Amino acid sequence: MTVLAACRYQDGKRIRDIALGDDVPEQMDRSEFAWIDLHDPTAEELRILQDRYELPPLMVKAALVADQPPKLDVYGHQLLVIARSARIEDDSILYGTLAVFVSHHHIIIVHRGAASHGADLREQLETAPKLLAQGVDYVLHAVLNTVVDDYLPIFEMVEDDVLQMERRSLDSFLGREDVVRIFHLRCELTRFQRTLGPMGEVIRKLVRGHYPCISAVARPYFDDVMDHVTRVQTMVDGLLQVLVSVFELSSLLEQQRTGAITRQLAAWASILAVPTAVAGIYGMNFRYMPELELRYGYFGVMGIMAVLCGLLWFRFKRAKWL
Repeated sequence: MTVLAACRYQDGKRIRDIALGDDVPEQMDRSEFAWIDLHDPTAEELRILQDRYELPPLMVKAALVADQPPKLDVYGHQLLVIARSARIEDDSILYGTLAVFVSHHHIIIVHRGAASHGADLREQLETAPKLLAQGVDYVLHAVLNTVVDDYLPIFEMVEDDVLQMERRSLDSFLGREDVVRIFHLRCELTRFQRTLGPMGEVIRKLVRGHYPCISAVARPYFDDVMDHVTRVQTMVDGLLQVLVSVFELSSLLEQQRTGAITRQLAAWASILAVPTAVAGIYGMNFRYMPELELRYGYFGVMGIMAVLCGLLWFRFKRAKWL
């Protein structure tokens, strides 16, 4: 386990660092709370926090499970919020899980998987003590807002690749690597889309519902996070449509090229059929055939073949088959 941070705050200011096994003060006002960040803790380490902060066993059990979909559960006066962080690396989206335990006087965040920006967020909030003094609900909003804001760079990087493919598909035909890449990006975006839906539902519940630890003053902050999620969802939906359009456009252009080649082959086959037919007739081994004794028969036959082939070529050229 890595303890990213463990501090106690009062009136928006850090009072002191704390240990996981420290006793919890019995009397605290709303502006005083503990903020603990852990990365990949074990069951024994979470049990220490369970004893100190009276965490419900079901909440602790849920925090030990990796790759959970986003959800919001209420246990008495405490909340468990499961969120999914994401970052892109080598054309693949890597996911992490944040299990956030929220009570009136503590917020405990368990990080699993992809690295988070907990330290940066903590430093940012400590520069605004008036907002941090609002309590754990504002910290929860800031955590979810950071997670959702990290989705946007993923979309922008994928969007650049997709738009380049779209432009390239208009200039030339997509190769096998491009087609494989399209399907890979489509799979990654589809999986990302399945994460955005539950995340939006969790934040929508925080906006519209009445939950312990979430004051009416904090709900508008979650509404702003909801707007960000909706924006990313809309952009991902549009990008998936662009990917489908790029693939369909490439397929149509390939079919068009195949049709053009087929017409050209058919046209040349028709032109070559004329001399083939004439040569086949005069190649028959009959002793008595008309026109065999003509002085200029060879030149006449060649001329007729040339004229017929020329007429066919002109006809196909005019029909844009050649």
